[in-house]
Amino acid sequence: MKSLLALLAGILLCAAPVWAAPKPCEELKAEIEAKLKENKVAAYTLEVVKADEVKGQKVVGSCEAGTKKIVYTRK
Repeated sequence: MKSLLALLAGILLCAAPVWAAPKPCEELKAEIEAKLKENKVAAYTLEVVKADEVKGQKVVGSCEAGTKKIVYTRK
């Protein structure tokens, strides 16, 4: 029983980095654009910016381990 638990724990620890892998910004931006189109949102821009450059914009996503943000602007 203990060896089975140890095996399961080992498998979970090996898989953890995959779960926590940072998502590429372009992939996340494409997912957000698809949701906006699905909801028939028009006249907007999505822009990838460094996290420390966000100044009052609406943040709709965080990518690359939080170093960048995706900001939404309605036209």
